[in-house]
Amino acid sequence: MNYKEILTMAIKNEVEAYEFYKDAAKKISNSMLKDTFEELAKEETSHKLLLEGYLANEGQKMSFVESADYKVSESVELQTLSTEIAFKDAIALAMKKEQEAMELYQSFADMSATTEQKNTFLQLATMEQGHKVRLEEIYTNAAFAEAW
Repeated sequence: MNYKEILTMAIKNEVEAYEFYKDAAKKISNSMLKDTFEELAKEETSHKLLLEGYLANEGQKMSFVESADYKVSESVELQTLSTEIAFKDAIALAMKKEQEAMELYQSFADMSATTEQKNTFLQLATMEQGHKVRLEEIYTNAAFAEAW
């Protein structure tokens, strides 16, 4: 799998996360959680746009160290992120997806041949880690009795 295919997959994952967070914001009654999900959706959109810029090569030629292992197979998830499952299960799956995104971007950073590209992917990894932490807080603090 080449880096363009991996970027396409990462963009798809960002879109899936955006759709999940937007749907969760619509379904949740708690205004604080609604705001959190809206903010997460907005951040996933900015990630998507950044990745699309790299994919379109808008003056940003990507360069990776030769024969790098992108570790894509380790991040492939069979279950689609959806609010059609129970609240706690959806949050648990969202946490796992954010963890996988963080690890994928960290791998991209580790294999980047330029400092600028490395810093871009480190920033994305850090943002995804922040999303994971926020979801972990929701998971551990939320009353699971709340229905979508």
